[in-house]
Amino acid sequence: MARRALSISTGLGAAAIVIVVALTLGTIVPLLWIAEAPGRIVGADWAVLRFTVVQAFLSAVLSVLFAVPLARALARRQFWGRQALLLLLGAPFIVPVIVAVLGILAVWGRSGWLSDGLGALGLPALDIYGMTGVLLAHVFFNLPLVTRMLLTGWAAIRAEQFRLAAQLGFGPRDMLRHVEAPMLREVLPGAGLVVFLICLTSFAVALTLGGGPRATTLELAIYQSLRFDFDLSRAAMLALVQMGVALAAAILLLGLGRPAEFADALGRVAERYDTGGLWQDRLVIGAALLFLGLPMLAVVARGAPALLTLSASIWEAALRSVTIALAATAICFALSLAIAWVLSTGRAVLAEGMVLIGLTASSLVIGTGLFILLRPIVDPFALALPLTAVVNAVMGVPFALRVLLPAVATVRRGQGQLAASLGLSRGVWLRHVLLPGIRRPAGFALGLVAAFSMGDLGIIALFGTSATATLPLEMAQLMGAYRMEAAAGAGALLLILSFMLFAVFDAGGRYDHAR
Repeated sequence: MARRALSISTGLGAAAIVIVVALTLGTIVPLLWIAEAPGRIVGADWAVLRFTVVQAFLSAVLSVLFAVPLARALARRQFWGRQALLLLLGAPFIVPVIVAVLGILAVWGRSGWLSDGLGALGLPALDIYGMTGVLLAHVFFNLPLVTRMLLTGWAAIRAEQFRLAAQLGFGPRDMLRHVEAPMLREVLPGAGLVVFLICLTSFAVALTLGGGPRATTLELAIYQSLRFDFDLSRAAMLALVQMGVALAAAILLLGLGRPAEFADALGRVAERYDTGGLWQDRLVIGAALLFLGLPMLAVVARGAPALLTLSASIWEAALRSVTIALAATAICFALSLAIAWVLSTGRAVLAEGMVLIGLTASSLVIGTGLFILLRPIVDPFALALPLTAVVNAVMGVPFALRVLLPAVATVRRGQGQLAASLGLSRGVWLRHVLLPGIRRPAGFALGLVAAFSMGDLGIIALFGTSATATLPLEMAQLMGAYRMEAAAGAGALLLILSFMLFAVFDAGGRYDHAR
């Protein structure tokens, strides 16, 4: 019976892989079918492609450059509040993009805190729309990601290397050159390419901060071609170009090897003997704290008073967002668990390929393919909410898989043979062995997917209407109409709900784990 259960589970995992690949790479088929001269770029589309690649490249470079001193300072210092700062580094993964953009505008925008300070000094206000705003927002989101990758790399350096360096009389510069630089050379290229892929498919940032035709990304151009011009051929061509660039970067990333991942060692500080540069480390950590913390503080400060005056449409949109987030989380968990079971046998290349497929995927590209497929059969706009849930679930699979796969592999190695010898059925194995064994990472993964789905502004912007608008779409519309107070209230509500969903799932995983 155990062997039969194993074969059924493997079959479910194979089916889950087919579903994910079909909804990501499979969308190429309808795009190829409808695109005129696929791959050819003419006229203004060259400028769109150039801006997309340049902003993604610059975002990756800036994120890496700023993350190195921050990660090094955190790896070298143990101080009060360090765990809180590490928690803050995880906030951009939970905070919806549209909310963070609102916070960035509240700090850096023309009517923001810094512009008010400059005005008091008789200086002109800041203008961050265009390339400047896009880069600023992307660094805000990706600086924590690269920092956590680098912290994992620093945690992997053996303590013996630090002791040997101390015996040789290494100072901070020698330590950086001979001990830390080899790790950085290994981790930084992969981390930079991950950021490049993320920024390549960024939509909400370009939509709100792009600032016009000169700052239009491929994602935004696809959205405009479908939503406003209804030019399916151009949308399909741009989607193919974007997927081609993303796949090329993903293949390069696969050739570089796997980038550093998150680890429990993030909270550990190895004993160091190069204690110089204290004030430089404090300055770097303080600057990062202000850069990451002020936008969130601005959202709370501006949005909290408006929470009491939110309109009924915003509350209805919030209910839709929560429903979609819960549905997407459930679908994502089912797909990720089934895939993790298949890949836990040691298929490392296939596992990395599944993750990279998710990184290259774009909700707008997937949505374009689905629109072309569904339009002859049914009105795609009538399926806005279920399509949003399904696409968000598929987009969350790579992140959930990263967290679940090591835990599933550990349980399978530890209890797999014992379960087989006892003849446990699939239901008993799942309920009493596998799920309890992965509860903590599963809670964390589900929390991330729920928060991500709660704040997504990709597929719903393509298919959503006034009757199906989610909270992020309501926020974007309010910001577009310059109703910033109402947008701030909706942003505060979205922030609260996203953190609540993450906290509920994460606490659920930790609660039973500690018993």
